[in-house]
This record gives sequence, C-alpha cells and structure tokens, in this order.
Amino acid sequence: MTAREAFVPTGAIQHAVVGRENGILAALGICWTGRSQHINCPYPDHADNHPSWRWDATKRRAFCTCTKPGSIFDVVCKMKEVSFEAAKIIVAEMIGRADLIRRTRGKGGERGRFPQDNDATPQHLAGCTVSAYATAKHLSVEALSSFGISEIHYLSKPALRIPYYGADGTEAAVRFRIALDGKDKFRWRKSDKARLYGLDRVALARQSGIVTIVEGESDCHTLWQEGFAAIGLPGAGNWDEERDAVVFDGFATIFVVIEPDSGGKSVRKWLANSEIRDRARLVELKGFKDPSALYLSDPARFAELWQAALESAIPWLDQSERDRQALLHAAWAACGDLAYCPDITSELIQVVRAGGLVGEERTIKLLYLAMTSRVLSRIVSVAVKGPSASGKSFSVEVVLKFFPSEAFYVLTAMSERALAYGEEPVAHRFIVLYEVAGLTGDFGTYLVRSLLSEGRICYDTVEKTKDGLKARRIEREGPTGLITTTTEVALHPENETRLVSVNVTDTPAQTKLIMKAQAGRQGHGKKFDVVRWHALQQAIALSPVQVLIPFAGELADLIPPVAVRLRRDYPTVLALIEAHALLHQRTRERSADSDA
Repeated sequence: MTAREAFVPTGAIQHAVVGRENGILAALGICWTGRSQHINCPYPDHADNHPSWRWDATKRRAFCTCTKPGSIFDVVCKMKEVSFEAAKIIVAEMIGRADLIRRTRGKGGERGRFPQDNDATPQHLAGCTVSAYATAKHLSVEALSSFGISEIHYLSKPALRIPYYGADGTEAAVRFRIALDGKDKFRWRKSDKARLYGLDRVALARQSGIVTIVEGESDCHTLWQEGFAAIGLPGAGNWDEERDAVVFDGFATIFVVIEPDSGGKSVRKWLANSEIRDRARLVELKGFKDPSALYLSDPARFAELWQAALESAIPWLDQSERDRQALLHAAWAACGDLAYCPDITSELIQVVRAGGLVGEERTIKLLYLAMTSRVLSRIVSVAVKGPSASGKSFSVEVVLKFFPSEAFYVLTAMSERALAYGEEPVAHRFIVLYEVAGLTGDFGTYLVRSLLSEGRICYDTVEKTKDGLKARRIEREGPTGLITTTTEVALHPENETRLVSVNVTDTPAQTKLIMKAQAGRQGHGKKFDVVRWHALQQAIALSPVQVLIPFAGELADLIPPVAVRLRRDYPTVLALIEAHALLHQRTRERSADSDA
C-alpha cells in the first residue's frame, strides 16, 4: 500500500520516534556512532569527499553542507528519495509502530487503522522468514542453514540474517533481509559496509579456475545449492577495484552476469576499467533477469540451462570491440560531411565567426588541434597568455564547446594534492585550468609536470587507519593534457618547456573588432551547432590511432638545432601534425598494413 492509500499522523509519529533515532539511522545503513565529529554524507545525491555529515542527538537534527538541518524524517526522505508522507510510514514500520498507519479516506468516507493482517500492507509489515524465502526461491532450508543463514527479529519483525564471511571463514559483516520483495528490503548491521559475498568459498573455487560474479545473495544461494562457484556483489555498483580485483587472482575465466537493467549497465561500467576484464566473459540470460529467475523457470533443468548460458558467454574483449564498432559507425554517420571537409580547422573558424568571435584564428586552431591530440600517446598542452580581459578564457571556452564533455575536465583552481587524490578520470583527457595561478604550491606543479611528461602519477604517502599509520601508493594513469591561461609572460621554467605558449592579440584594432562584435550580438546568445563536431571527436576517439608522417625526417633537417628545448618541441610539432591527420582521416590514404 502506498502513501496515497495510507498515512501516519505527524504528531503521533514524532512523539513515538523520540529516543529511537539512532536505531533508524542504523536501519538506513548510516554508520553514526555518536562519537565522530563528522562522517561522509550518506545521501545518494552528495558526493562527499570530506566528511561533513553529523547527527545532533540534543537537537535531534542532521547537519550537512549539502542541505538544511533536518529531522529524522528528512533523513529518511533523502536516503529513500521519498516524500515526507512516505517517510512517516517507513519510520513507523522501522520502529514497530504499524498501529499508527491509517487508511486514507475512501469513496465511502471511511478512515481507520491499517490492519496488520491485510494482504495489501507495506512490505515490511510481514518481514521475511527463512521458510518464506526458501519457498520463494525454491531453495532448501538445510542448504540455507549450511550457508550460515538464520532467522532473527529485526525491529519486531522476522528477518534473514545473512553473514558475510571473510576468506579465513570469520564473520566480517552481516546483512539483514527484512522483506521478501520490493526495492527496500536490505539493511546492513551497524558499522558494516558493503563487500563481496562468499569470500570463504574462493579458495575452493580457485582449484577449478572458474567462478561467476553475480548480483546479490539469492543468486549465490541458487548457484551454491546447485554446485556452481559464485561470488556476489551486494549491489551492482559496489565493486571496489583495489579491494576486490585481487580476490580473482588465479582464475583463468571469470563469468560476469549482466542483468538487463541499470544494474547491468553499472557492472559494464566498472568492468571496463577493471584489471579482471581480459579474463571476463559476459553472461546474458535471454528472457531471464538473473540465475535465480532462470532456476525458478525449471529447477530440474537448471544445471543444463546454466551450463549452456556459460558456454554462450561472450569474452569482454569481443563484446567491447562489438560495442566500439557500433558506436564508431554511429559517430561517423552523425558527423556527416564534416568528416570529408578538406580543411576542418578553417571550417571551424567559419563557424565561430558566425557565432560572433573575431580574430584569434591562430589561437583557436592551435587549441582545437591540441585538444584533438588527447587520443595520442603524446598530448599537446597549451598555455594561453595575455593581459587581463584580453579574451584568453573566452577563446578556450569557445573551443571546448566543440568537444564532448568526456574530452576535458574544467577547474578554476585546485589544491596541490588534488591530482594525486582526485578520482576524476584523466587518461586521454584534458585538464582545463582557468588561470595557472589557481594551481597552488610547488608540489602541485610537480604533479602536473609528472602527469604531462611521464604520462602518470605514482605517489607514495602514509595514511592514518584504524590499525595505525599505513603506507599507500596512489597511481593516476594518463596520458593527460593541460590547457591553462595566464597573465604572466613566462611560466615556471620546468613547466614552460612542457607547454606550447600562444599569445592572444591585444592590439587596439582587435579591441575595436571585439567591441563591434559585442554590439552586434547584443541581446542574442552565442549558439553553435556542435552536434556534428562532437560526433567527429567521438569517432576519432573510437578509431585506431595510427599516423605515419613520411616527411618527419625532412622536417627535422629543416629545423635549426638552436635550443635544447627543441628536443621536447619537435615531438610536440609531430603530435600536432598527427592530430591534423586524424581530423582528416576519412580523406587520407591508408598504408597497406593499416588496420584503421
């Protein structure tokens, strides 16, 4: 029954909940012990990199930087993404006060208590018993018992107690199943966190060299009962590469079930960036959501059906290539005749002129080629120099409009250790830093130099843990490019040689042209049709990067060796030539051994 069909009197539930807030927080999976100053914000829409959430027991309010102080009902609203009325019903269930749930007024004008034996009661009123779960999943109670499953009372209702064992067989965490069906049916034991399920079975499974990754405990229970090795994810997105990938060392083949929903998309996303992907084979159960559903369709034939599904699984590498080809075909089709333009950078200038930009053709073309070089092993970084108000940032902003968002990461400033600790992907991507002064500290500039020159960051540090100080190595993979602006004539000497410097025009004539352009577009926004341009860059990113410069030797002979920095500048020139060739690849000749 929904909040439209039932309600809870506000005054009654507010009185009933006093003193029970900590239990509700625990039931929501919020690890608040009352001893911490702050914890990471648990709200789904707040990516909290610095602990900023706390519960004040005296004021009975939750505090966080992301929202106004709120009651326990507001916390439920945020965590469950429901209305205040629905939150009151959820809280009533949590504290075992279903007697407070009332019916809304029906056609006959009736209004009364919500009967606990009504079939339409909210899912949590009945709880979840071992026998009901075994019947629903067609599992034996004996098998569930052997997996450590037991029945307890959770907030006065029956629930499954599901232990998460570590590799050594000790209990590392506990998850409670408080309802048989519905989206909201699990709770973690206080202070426990999501982790892989079934780690105590890894050693035995490793002997065969084959294991299956599934979503949730019930799929594990089904496969274990039928004699198949499986490890469970308590939620499709709960993969932790540093923690979990090592578990699968020694497995030659790792089957990964891809469910036909958003969870399957989440699994594909983390798998694409995991070291296990080359050993992964994707299992898609046509017509069935998961192994449990396949089993329920025909328990007697499950072993046969499951084995057939494993045999038809597609290696991740093959599926990835199929996906790439499909996206590449769509991208080339979307960019249309732009890909066949004989001079794409000049075409860009025509477009930006129509949008109101005047002058700075050299700057625009250089920035566009540099951004295109992001797909290469050597990326061209650029520093746009000029006095304040000369249009440096504006030129950069214009060029960025012609690239998809995944091509760059914009910052106005960053701390000196942000590049080491940040989680934003930077491989084959540009960091755009408006004003180089926003990069603070010598260590920060050192990290930038490492990322630009070595193509990666390896940073050893020491972190405080519950077991004391522990060494930790942080690695950020590139290669990465940098576009920054500055009013300085020269940058740090070590940085200057790693970037191409381009000066914006600051003459009186250019100022007059800009003012006339501003007058002409008064009251009109600067809009560009960038769909074709985004598609072109997506096609380039998806295409093989193979460029041959037949005149590279002759070009080297033509450049006088007048400065040591040419040893860095010459490869940069070659990278710009390669970027130009990639832009025009649809009209360029192909070598006989090219697989592009």
